[in-house]
Amino acid sequence: MNISAGRMSFRDKGVRKACWDSRDRYWACLDLPGIQRDHCLELRRLYELACPGHWVKHFDRKRQYMEFQERIHSTTGASHTVVVPRP
Repeated sequence: MNISAGRMSFRDKGVRKACWDSRDRYWACLDLPGIQRDHCLELRRLYELACPGHWVKHFDRKRQYMEFQERIHSTTGASHTVVVPRP
């Protein structure tokens, strides 16, 4: 890993792709209808191994926000974007 300008980055495009692929497999498991999160624990473990911790935290927050937006849109039938203030 490279540390530059206070940010960590992967030099290898393949490592980034492995992280994104493991995230996508985990999220796909979570999206299966009727699936319990416990069934996705192994994919979660692989996701956490493939990605730096701060990426996992970012991706988890992104997914939670996307789920929140979907709930708002499906509940209200609204077609506008809901803006949530940052803490």
